[in-house]
Amino acid sequence: MAENVLELTDDNFDAEIEQDDTVALVDFWAEWCPPCVMMAPIIEELADTYQGKAKIAKLDVDAGRAVASQFGITAIPTLIVFKGGEAVKRFTGVTQKDELQAAIDQALG
Repeated sequence: MAENVLELTDDNFDAEIEQDDTVALVDFWAEWCPPCVMMAPIIEELADTYQGKAKIAKLDVDAGRAVASQFGITAIPTLIVFKGGEAVKRFTGVTQKDELQAAIDQALG
């Protein structure tokens, strides 16, 4: 995983995502999921683009079952844009970079 992509777990999710005014894109994924692997380069590009402006993170659904369940993740990849801990936009399946950028930009205001 790229160094500027935040790795989330059940233990650190709340502390990293539920901060006031924090905008974050979280990729709910698994390494055995081919579409998730296809999304990895896009996630890394977004992490470079938004470094210092928004958090770009990944949560392995096999390791982070509690958080995945909390957000009703039933298909992967699922990508959720959060603002201040609240989910504001959700994508399921392979998603184009420009769609994700538009959602992050909207959350950033």
